[in-house]
Amino acid sequence: MSETQFQQGHSVPPQDQNLPGSQSAMGPPPQSEYIPDWDGGYKLYQAAGKLEGRKALITGGDSGIGRAIAILYAMEGADSFITHLPEEKKDAEDTKKFVEKYGRKCHLMEADLTKKEVCRKVVENALQAMGTINILINNHAFQMQVEDIKDLPEDQWEHTFNTNIHAFFYLCKYTLPHMKRGDSIINTASINAYIGRPDLLDYTSTKGAIVAFTRALSNQYIGKGIRVNCVAPGPVWTPLIPSTMSKESQEKFQAPMGRPSQPSEIATCFVFLASMDSASISGQTIHPNGGTVVGG
Repeated sequence: MSETQFQQGHSVPPQDQNLPGSQSAMGPPPQSEYIPDWDGGYKLYQAAGKLEGRKALITGGDSGIGRAIAILYAMEGADSFITHLPEEKKDAEDTKKFVEKYGRKCHLMEADLTKKEVCRKVVENALQAMGTINILINNHAFQMQVEDIKDLPEDQWEHTFNTNIHAFFYLCKYTLPHMKRGDSIINTASINAYIGRPDLLDYTSTKGAIVAFTRALSNQYIGKGIRVNCVAPGPVWTPLIPSTMSKESQEKFQAPMGRPSQPSEIATCFVFLASMDSASISGQTIHPNGGTVVGG
């Protein structure tokens, strides 16, 4: 099934993958370049040069939302530096090919972002490769379903926090000294911070921390012209789903609109928040969740 044939309302069949999951093994493939059109199908994203000449550091840029961000950023004129895990090398190389197809550069780095010294090295390498960082996208994440807190391993709780929020702190801390007025940070949170999903207690807790972190950091830096915002997606068809969720959960994996969102639909929010179209927006969370009404 090609990207242009993937229709709205189409349900995705349950799949089983090992962590961290592979986009190339997913069927049907997630959308990276195509967005919904008026007739219920998909059309190629139409760029307008909103990010011409910008340089973006994107964590978890090998697949899913991260890949879609890198591709749409390339279509809008931005180069990227993306991080990925060793097991995600093929997906990362595929992302690089997509970016280069649109005439932009894409630098790759294997990185375990649970280690602060690695976060520092990522920023150093991105600066060396691109010369600057105009946009920092903290997008990588870990999740694993556990139904009851009594069964949630303590090392999983710690790993989830080290991955999902501690790394965000370090990456921001090391990147901000190199940013200037007009630059921006965009963090990926989740609808789960607002609905309190019970079988993802650790993941949900980190996503709530990301929302609070975004607000506080924005208040520190908006006076310097650096904006910090957040995107809280609902169900999205990415490798995280078949590699971390049960068959039963996958069968129910859809938003009120009757389907999960595609990564490309989330990436458009990242284009908006990185461009000057959103010049007066900071400390805020955008909710591309398919129709779930939330507060905040």
